[in-house]
Amino acid sequence: MTRTITRAYDDYAAAQGVVNQLEAAGVASSDISLLGRHENADDDSNAGEGAGIGAAVGGAAGLLAGLGLLAIPGVGPVVAAGWLASTLAGAAAGGATGGIIGAMTSAGEDEDSAHYYAETVRRGGSVVSVRAEDSRAAEVEAIMDGATPIDREARLAEYRQSGWSRFDETAAPYRYGAV
Repeated sequence: MTRTITRAYDDYAAAQGVVNQLEAAGVASSDISLLGRHENADDDSNAGEGAGIGAAVGGAAGLLAGLGLLAIPGVGPVVAAGWLASTLAGAAAGGATGGIIGAMTSAGEDEDSAHYYAETVRRGGSVVSVRAEDSRAAEVEAIMDGATPIDREARLAEYRQSGWSRFDETAAPYRYGAV
């Protein structure tokens, strides 16, 4: 049986390192997804582009070579790769709503988790999601947890303390230091 294992990281570099470790451990690139903010994705004018960004921010091998740039409602421009990125791109092309929330719930995450991951990406974090057979789940979790993912409960408490309750895709993209 296959299950989805997802972790959030404070920065793109940590998520990129997790992807590299997963691939080195033999996890197929087709089973890994990455969605996150990267410094090269902060320019809204490039949100429609995608060709070549993998080489610029991810390297030349595996999943990271296929990175593309997507504009996500409520988030802004993000780098994305893998089956999660395909789901997001398909929804955007078809005019479907749901964005990250829909992609995450389609991947097997519950709605509360999907809102947390969407808000984490909105605020500059990155998410790595892996489809793993039960026989490899512990290994995948060890790799992902070894990179010190965000403490979900602590981060949710921080979000809620600032008045957040759910991801709002109609909100303007989050900008650090903006009032």
